[in-house]
Amino acid sequence: MSLADKVLAVNNDLPIRTDSPVHSGKVRSVYWLTEADSRRLIADRGYDVAEDAPLAIMVISDRISAFDCIWQGEEGLNGVPGKGAALNAISNHWFRSFREQGLADSHILEIPHPFVWIVQKARPVMIEAIGRQYITGSMWRSYAKGERDFCGIQIPDGLEKDQKLPELLITPSTKGILTGIPGVPEADDVNITRQNIDDNLDAFGFRNADDVDLYEKLLKEGFDLIGDALADLDQIFVDTKFEFGYVTDKSGNEKLIYMDEVGTPDSSRIWDGESYRNGKVVENSKEGFRQLLLNHFPDPDILLNKERMDERAALARDNALPVDVLMQVSKTYLDIAEKITGQALELSANPKAEIVAILDKEFGLID
Repeated sequence: MSLADKVLAVNNDLPIRTDSPVHSGKVRSVYWLTEADSRRLIADRGYDVAEDAPLAIMVISDRISAFDCIWQGEEGLNGVPGKGAALNAISNHWFRSFREQGLADSHILEIPHPFVWIVQKARPVMIEAIGRQYITGSMWRSYAKGERDFCGIQIPDGLEKDQKLPELLITPSTKGILTGIPGVPEADDVNITRQNIDDNLDAFGFRNADDVDLYEKLLKEGFDLIGDALADLDQIFVDTKFEFGYVTDKSGNEKLIYMDEVGTPDSSRIWDGESYRNGKVVENSKEGFRQLLLNHFPDPDILLNKERMDERAALARDNALPVDVLMQVSKTYLDIAEKITGQALELSANPKAEIVAILDKEFGLID
């Protein structure tokens, strides 16, 4: 079996029983279960959810996205070996830590396979909840051009690239394109202020004003928990994105939970501590791949300029990356997953066949 065969690049074609279209995102695909299967699993597995809660099977892939494009490799390597398993293992680790430390639950109900989550449907808060402990990336680029107001927060003069900020900043942006909110442009990933949120609770999906305080509290507590754990591994938690939503438990109580993924190399920047102390930034996250792409192509503005999306899409479509580049990315993901979880990941030779077998034999979900 070739290396390409071990990569799960296509994850929206599994024979999982569903009566809804499969939702395929950049990395994960979501299979909404039938009402009958949802009710059966809730009863059989004892999930702490309402008996009529919609459930889904969420299957991760090894695809890699950057600058809003999916990138391919030579020799049919259309993903990064081990990436999907690494992302899930890291998220599982942090979600479990959050729950054990009394922060909040997640949308995950069960993990039948390293590539698979059984999740409950959440009512999402329409915010990309971003926490920043260092000034780098897009924030640094804006700061270097003279911008000092970030999401309504005033940043002092005199900061240097990659410097630690005086405090953790919460710099939210919109999740998707939101319409009809005064002062908020109708575009994806638009920076917003705390005042924007307070003035438009319903539009952002909050039930009440107290939950805005709660989301910020959970962001800070989650950031600190991950940051402290990474510091013990001599890794620096630079910035990250959280997502939140509402679910209802078996007793009818509605609660705010973490959802999507947390503390992964896809949703966060993680730097090597020793290298940083020696004046060099070594990325242990997808940011390293982004930088590699910026250096790989002669005109990096195509990747940074949203007005050149057609050119960017063509760049990703028409340029297969060298295998050694994707294997370098693979090593980054596998190494940081092993550091965080304390366990080496064993990669499947045929993940798709394994997933189908487990969901058929143990859960009765294959047609």
